[in-house]
Amino acid sequence: MLGDKRQIKIFDTTLRDGEQSPGASMNLPEKLQIAEELIRLGVDIIEAGFPIASPGDFESVREIATRFQGATICGLARCNNADIDRAWEALQHAESPRIHVFLATSAIHREFKLNMSRESIIENSVAGVKRAAGYCDDVEFSPEDAARTEIDFLCEVVEAVIDAGATTVNIPDTVGYATPTHMSNVITALKNRVPNIERAVISVHCHNDLGLAVANSLAAVEAGAGQIECTINGIGERAGNCSLEEVVMALRTRSDFYTCDTKINSKRLVPASRLVSSVTGLHVQRNKAIVGRNAFAHEAGIHQDGMLKEPSTYEIMRPEDVGFEKTDLVLGKHSGRAALADRAKQLGFTLDDDQIKSVFKQFKILADQKKEVLDEDISCLIEKEICEAN
Repeated sequence: MLGDKRQIKIFDTTLRDGEQSPGASMNLPEKLQIAEELIRLGVDIIEAGFPIASPGDFESVREIATRFQGATICGLARCNNADIDRAWEALQHAESPRIHVFLATSAIHREFKLNMSRESIIENSVAGVKRAAGYCDDVEFSPEDAARTEIDFLCEVVEAVIDAGATTVNIPDTVGYATPTHMSNVITALKNRVPNIERAVISVHCHNDLGLAVANSLAAVEAGAGQIECTINGIGERAGNCSLEEVVMALRTRSDFYTCDTKINSKRLVPASRLVSSVTGLHVQRNKAIVGRNAFAHEAGIHQDGMLKEPSTYEIMRPEDVGFEKTDLVLGKHSGRAALADRAKQLGFTLDDDQIKSVFKQFKILADQKKEVLDEDISCLIEKEICEAN
């Protein structure tokens, strides 16, 4: 517990689900670099990869498990002996290992992908968890496509895997189908209807196909989930996963509402974002919440005037708290005189009101011609004004 606040575990899957983004494959040195940054960031669990997927994935999980301390290192496995054995082979030297086993449970997956009955799903899930629990005490089970699984069957599966030794039960919205109310209802049903649910942490793994991954994850926490699975910059399959930086700062900024927090060092969010972007080549959009270039940038004159008087008028977080140096008052055609005067002062010029008015007039003419007026442009306008005045 953080004071009187419930601590939510952050399970980062940038190196596993995030790497499954088309074009985002990473080599071993890149994975090690990101794993080191995740340790600095303070994530609780690092899902380092899917060991049986390839020799490279196996080596990455094994190296991360061997080299790094301070976080649980997790490897993914399907509910079959070969996958689980391979995962443990990669994880066995970790200070704190976790095996994460999964099997699909929804009707559409049972019929078209697995061709398995409900009974077989439960039998194989239990067998997989038991085998993993024979290797380590920390076992996570995911009923894949849980959000589209019949709630009665989902409760039955969850109860069975907890009895078999699962210490975390993860509820994936595998295809990004859920809504916040839907996700909240699923978590509430598990808490109310699964008799042994208190023996396991409830986790959520939400995809962003409808742009609801963060909202769904927060709804799950509000309903009682204790772990969120997410990625840096929200990268992942298709439209991506729940964004780590967004969900962490939502919990922290609105701790009055959620009464929860994480142990994430938020000042590492921007460095982590930039590292993952650099390694994967997946650029962060300018208006991305928390880590985007525009997240703490203001061009509108009314906003800039408010920011100069009291930053909380238009910012609910401090840029320094997520790793930016400062707020950026962008000078453009929407900017006002107050922002121009402030920038002139920062550039070392002392101007009277008449000079500011004259420079501002020329600034507006220039701003109509350029998307952004640079400091060099401002200096030229001011120097020209001073020369003409003399």
